[in-house]
Amino acid sequence: MESYAAFSTAFSSFTITSLHFQSRPTSFSTPFKPAFFPILHAPPPLISTPHRLSVLTQLTKPCKPFKTLSSSKDNIITEPSKYRLQGAKIVPLVLSISTGLIINFVIPKPDELTGQAWQLLSIFVSTISGLVLSPLPVGAWAFLGLTTTILTKTLTFSEAFSAFANEVIWLIVISFFFARGFVKTGLGDRIATYFVKWLGKSTLGLSYGLTLSETLIAPAMPSTTARAGGIFLPIIRSLSLSAGSMPNDPSAKKLGSYLVQSQFQCAGNSSALFLTAAAQNLLCLQLAEELGVVVGDPWVEWFKAASLPALVSLLAGPYILYILYPPEVTDTPGAPAMAAKKLHLMGPVTSNEWLMIGTMLLAVSLWVFGDIIGISSVLTAMIALSILLLSGVLEWEDCLNENSAWDTLAWFAVLVGMASQLTNLGIVTWMAKYVVVFLTSFSLSWPAAFGVLQATYFLIHYMFASQTGHVGALYPAFLAMHLAAGVPGVLSALALAYNTNLFGALTHYSSGQAAVYFGSKFLLKVAKWAH
Repeated sequence: MESYAAFSTAFSSFTITSLHFQSRPTSFSTPFKPAFFPILHAPPPLISTPHRLSVLTQLTKPCKPFKTLSSSKDNIITEPSKYRLQGAKIVPLVLSISTGLIINFVIPKPDELTGQAWQLLSIFVSTISGLVLSPLPVGAWAFLGLTTTILTKTLTFSEAFSAFANEVIWLIVISFFFARGFVKTGLGDRIATYFVKWLGKSTLGLSYGLTLSETLIAPAMPSTTARAGGIFLPIIRSLSLSAGSMPNDPSAKKLGSYLVQSQFQCAGNSSALFLTAAAQNLLCLQLAEELGVVVGDPWVEWFKAASLPALVSLLAGPYILYILYPPEVTDTPGAPAMAAKKLHLMGPVTSNEWLMIGTMLLAVSLWVFGDIIGISSVLTAMIALSILLLSGVLEWEDCLNENSAWDTLAWFAVLVGMASQLTNLGIVTWMAKYVVVFLTSFSLSWPAAFGVLQATYFLIHYMFASQTGHVGALYPAFLAMHLAAGVPGVLSALALAYNTNLFGALTHYSSGQAAVYFGSKFLLKVAKWAH
């Protein structure tokens, strides 16, 4: 059992995370009392002029070290650095472009398709290949794909940019701003700390406390990545460091590895439980509507269908992981008291937090009942954001600084626009027909075909580093395959959407939250164990 003092810094008013300071453990003569002190870097000492340049050259990259060409230390000349290729990575670039060229010029065009459809498919496949191989950042590569569609006259300018007016894409963008509000006001941190106070006497209790708090926050904070990086990872890191569980170190298995892995896995279940817990959920339903599958009263129907498997998974997940990958520290008696201390230091709920609570309650209520009074999901999000801006909870500068939101708008709109045009040009229906013929050759009933298609959709995510990218690329095609195989439409649409959330925890690169949690360096050992 870890001592009470092991958690003395976990919930102090000066909680430190790696996002703010670099830190390291200190050694003590008493081995069972690990401690953690933030190392605040003081300003660099003054350096005498003869040595100043030589020191700076050690800190400057990609320049080579300076070489002295004379006996004088002041006469220092830099050696020219060798030319380095900038821009796209050559091998991924060639491979990504080659896939499209092979489809367009080598593979014969089927008679059922027009030349425009086949050319768009080649550009789309090349774009998807680039998203997987990353010759350029995602947004830059998507822009090149968009430019190609216009340059080759495959799409008109208005067709190419049509998805930038897509309601769900703007809902995704606004969800990033909501997430910033939770972090900026400290409301998310306060909620999670309450659950640590109530359930944190043991490591398993800590895990359940964090899991339940994420489930509570999820429907009003539609970004799993923001919940991970803005709320839960800082808390987990503080708890772990205070218990002597260090990142990128064998001691990570004491506490940090288990808490991070548990929270990482539960995030997919909480995102699948509520329609508004992840922005890609609404995108799935919109893409389903384009294929004629309409889910009536979507928020309620989504929750009813997801509630049993999601709640069972949320309750069983931490315990199963506790058995499969047990933490070395099992008791944390000091955590509840330290959580109470942190809440005391935080003081009463601020006016901005109350405004955030009220705005999110309004948003969730309108997401649930808005269809009855004619208010769409995206309009609800716009109303809520307007309230936060008018009240000063968020400033417009906060929105402008949310770079990931604008990047998502750019590349995701391109991807969704291409996918929609592929559907309009008959590509999706053509692909689905041939897949169904293949499945029928094995005499599969629709339940068997359902299982095969769902498993394929799930496992193919090993090739993707984005849940939303996977949806835009493959959701329409797989839903069309389900429908052609005779699988009920609503079952197909919802099951694919639920799997979109679950495969976010499949690998260390499978989603934005995966990058956040694995970037903490607590899961390096876990990743090796999992493979």
